[in-house]
Amino acid sequence: MINYHPDQHLLSLHAKGELPLSMSIAISAHAEFCAHCQQQLDQMTLALSEQHFEQNQTIQPASIEQHGQLDDLLNQFLNNTLDSLDTEVKTKPQSSLVADNSVTIKGQQYMLPRVFKQQITSGWQGIGKVSRLRLDTGEPQARASLLHIAANGEIPDHTHKGSELTLLLAGEFSDCYNTYKPGDFMLLDQNHEHSPKTTEGCLCYTIVDAPLYFTKGISKLLNPIGDLLY
Repeated sequence: MINYHPDQHLLSLHAKGELPLSMSIAISAHAEFCAHCQQQLDQMTLALSEQHFEQNQTIQPASIEQHGQLDDLLNQFLNNTLDSLDTEVKTKPQSSLVADNSVTIKGQQYMLPRVFKQQITSGWQGIGKVSRLRLDTGEPQARASLLHIAANGEIPDHTHKGSELTLLLAGEFSDCYNTYKPGDFMLLDQNHEHSPKTTEGCLCYTIVDAPLYFTKGISKLLNPIGDLLY
């Protein structure tokens, strides 16, 4: 059961297309796990469409003929294009029509939500039980990644200089606040300190907009070079 969801404000911004790519990916992926949030997004999208339709019902009579001509041209273009596409599809081998939407790390294969299909363009990097695959979302500040923690792994105690979003995609992890399951959507900031741990291993999608700040033990030695790590 999913216990953590994006709030109404985030869902609304996503429906309007006003979120940066990194956060839009997170909302779309969460909605694939969560039927309730997907239903809310569908309702918001429908309401926005009806609002837009009502605002565009003021076409001047003089322009109706022009719109009819444009409709004829558009229909002709679509018919020709669809005929061309149908021919191309029939001549392509079946293997080119099916894209593998999965990642493999340390012998484990994970199927990803559909929204990641065009986003995986780099390889894994890591130390010990923690591995990261960076996603290029074109944002100067936010860092979006797939984060894998192998079985019995953990991330040392830390807080956040900015905000951190974590969407659990597979497996489980826990911290001082709760135990999380696939689909859980967590937003943390500088007011939160935790040390995520996993027994069976997990795969997450994460977004951070500033370096982590390690608070205990030898990991504190990483803080001076935090800008290079996040």
